[in-house]
Amino acid sequence: MRPFRSIALLVAAVPALAFAQGATPARPPAAPGPDATAPASPSPAEPPERQRTQRDAPAVPQSTPDAAQATPSAPAATDEDDTGSTPSAPSPEAQAPAATPPADAPVLDTGEAPRTTDAQQQRLVNGAPLYNPNVNVHIVQKKRFADEGKHELVLYPGVVQVNGKFTNHVGTALHYVYHLQENFALQVGGQYNWYSDESDFNLELIDKVREQAQAASSLLLQWGAHAGVEVTPLYGKFAFFNNSLAQFSLVLSGGAGIGKTRHLIRPEVANEVEGQTYQVPARFGDTGNKFLGEVGGGFRVQFGESYAIRLEVRDLIYTARVDKVDGCNLADFEALESARAANQPFDGLNLSGSCKVAKFDGVDPETKKNYREDIILGRDLVAEPSSDVLNNVSFYAGFSVLF
Repeated sequence: MRPFRSIALLVAAVPALAFAQGATPARPPAAPGPDATAPASPSPAEPPERQRTQRDAPAVPQSTPDAAQATPSAPAATDEDDTGSTPSAPSPEAQAPAATPPADAPVLDTGEAPRTTDAQQQRLVNGAPLYNPNVNVHIVQKKRFADEGKHELVLYPGVVQVNGKFTNHVGTALHYVYHLQENFALQVGGQYNWYSDESDFNLELIDKVREQAQAASSLLLQWGAHAGVEVTPLYGKFAFFNNSLAQFSLVLSGGAGIGKTRHLIRPEVANEVEGQTYQVPARFGDTGNKFLGEVGGGFRVQFGESYAIRLEVRDLIYTARVDKVDGCNLADFEALESARAANQPFDGLNLSGSCKVAKFDGVDPETKKNYREDIILGRDLVAEPSSDVLNNVSFYAGFSVLF
């Protein structure tokens, strides 16, 4: 019964549909617009069976940069049990969704404009938002402040020796650095040790057993000057107080120069003359200028573009050979000792031109100390010269200005 009923309905619907199309006046086509929709109407040339079983393909939505809207055509809905086949009403307006950024796209809360407004360009390869402050992004950047072509003046107010077994040194250093390149610089430095003395251990040896360390271990450095290079193989930056950045770098230096040395002849002693005691200060002898080498390394922490703090360890290497004391060599001391033993004046002695005879002759008017007693001590220093070298390792703490 059902097939016959469907055929009867189709036969009855065809004349009615033809009559309705002839009676309906033609309407002008509506102007296309963003809200215009095109209802799907069955083609009269097609058989009714195709109208019931085949639907039109929906139209492809067309989008514009301004979020254009698309209206797919709605197919007519048919029902086998309905009494007639009529065109279905057009579907509601379908609007293509506008391109929206992803949920994790960053939102800038500062006054500066973003580098790009494209949501896809704001994403890294691994999906982490580039401008999201809550995401840790590990990147390698160039230094915030370039050093190439800059001058740097470094002051080290405190230079303290750290390997003082037989000697103690405390001084001040001043360095000038010119940065030829970002990681290579030339430097010139000078250092003055306003305190240089034997260590307590060496003084104890002198006081108790009348022995002291050899000159190779106890030679004192008064001042030094050197020139060399400085390289920066590593650098980086760190944050402090949440919103401030500091730039640090590892610096390595090396150079050569000259340094003035001295050696202890006798420590501080008490001199008793005619029942009165005088405190005689320590006596140091000039041992001449020595070749000086310098190697070191440390950290430079730069705050801003013009100021930095330096913490370094440097090793000053100088020859410890003592062949002269106050300009007098071993032959001079032998002649002076012979004249002293014979209680003869030193005027007619055949001495070298560099020997400072006045350092070993006469009596100190304040302490009543006879300087001739130091001749034998000076002779002992040059009697066994050594060719060793001395390492003066010191800690340098200072600050610098870049301009």
